[in-house]
Amino acid sequence: MKNLNEPDQPVALTPVLTVPGSAAAAVAAEAPAEPQPEALPLDAVPSRFCCFVTGTDTEIGKTLVSAAILHKLASSGRRACGMKPVAAGAEMRDGELHNEDADMLRAAGNVHLPSSITTPFMLKEPAAPHIAAALEGVTIEPVPILAAYTEIHAASDAVVVEGVGGFRVPFNDDFDSADLATQLNLPVILVVGMRLGCISHALLTVEAIVSRGLVLAGWVANTVDPDMRFERQNIDALEQRIPAPLLGHVPRLQDPTAQAAAEYIDLAGLPGWHSPRVQT
Repeated sequence: MKNLNEPDQPVALTPVLTVPGSAAAAVAAEAPAEPQPEALPLDAVPSRFCCFVTGTDTEIGKTLVSAAILHKLASSGRRACGMKPVAAGAEMRDGELHNEDADMLRAAGNVHLPSSITTPFMLKEPAAPHIAAALEGVTIEPVPILAAYTEIHAASDAVVVEGVGGFRVPFNDDFDSADLATQLNLPVILVVGMRLGCISHALLTVEAIVSRGLVLAGWVANTVDPDMRFERQNIDALEQRIPAPLLGHVPRLQDPTAQAAAEYIDLAGLPGWHSPRVQT
């Protein structure tokens, strides 16, 4: 099987910060369309550990896995910060909006920046981001997110960016979460929610990631349905078909904390990890 992470041509590694309406954007719009590059090989990724965590759907464990990665980073002595660029479903506490996912990432890391930076778009309604934003008269745009990421990157040794829902969630009429992942241009870790139908969802998401020229760094199986039949066989089928390593299988945890989930994830082989095995 062809390894989809082997490129024909090299791709730039730095985040793409093209601002809509700028001269650079105009030039890009006029340029002739070219075939989509294939994803970068892992040995082409910079040594500093940064990643974008996406999933096969919503409520499949992206936040738990992202927090587990941050826990491992912080436990190894690195300055680690989580970012949830868009969070829908927030409530006011102590005069400040809080989102459960964003709070979990903050607790797992050890670099604590204002929530206006780690979550530039904090929306009250627990709905699809473009709907929640419209209810508040907000337009979710890339520039504030990319600017916030730059600040986080400057203040940290490692950054874990968690996406929203699945890989292609609308933010506005012409900008979605896949576009954000492409502009950030970070290695992607895919969380596969283990339940009936997960194989097709996972493979379609892999195709979408790789078609954008992104590095698929690895994937994590997370048990969503504890009564799923033939779970091990499903994982085996995905291992045969996903052109990236399985980084771990998180079972259904009685106490789903970052520390507990970290026990089931091994990132030692990924570029930028700098440790044969980080202790949790």
